[in-house]
Amino acid sequence: MPALDLLAAHRRARRLPLGRTVVSRAYRAAAPYFLTVPAELRELEPGRAVASMRAVPWTRNHLGTVHAIAQCNLAEYVMGAVAEATVPASHRWIPRGMTVGYRAKATGRLTATATLVLPEPLAERQELPVAIELADRAGTVVSTIEIRIWVTARPAA
Repeated sequence: MPALDLLAAHRRARRLPLGRTVVSRAYRAAAPYFLTVPAELRELEPGRAVASMRAVPWTRNHLGTVHAIAQCNLAEYVMGAVAEATVPASHRWIPRGMTVGYRAKATGRLTATATLVLPEPLAERQELPVAIELADRAGTVVSTIEIRIWVTARPAA
């Protein structure tokens, strides 16, 4: 989905029954790898996105906690949403690297909050950090993740 389409769709969906679920599934289908995690986009505004993921058998490891890679997939899902909503149409972005810190056992539903602050002015080429926290139902931060995105100006058409 183009940047403005995801944000506009999410804003419209908030007013409709099951609207958020429909937009979340469409966003997951736009990047089919996201279909591996049952994520739902809950909030989206420029600079901030919140998504949640319920615990299902295929996201658990042999210890019964949420697998590290499932946590990373949720982080990338919410990072993509905040980048789409924040990076202007004059630029494009791509993930460049990820740093993960596991802080506590991850069990049950997880909520990921991503923040992206654009510098003024936005350069033609630069790497920007997206900070993400994953928390469990009790609010305990189970992972802190930074995904660095490479932002470049779109070529003139």
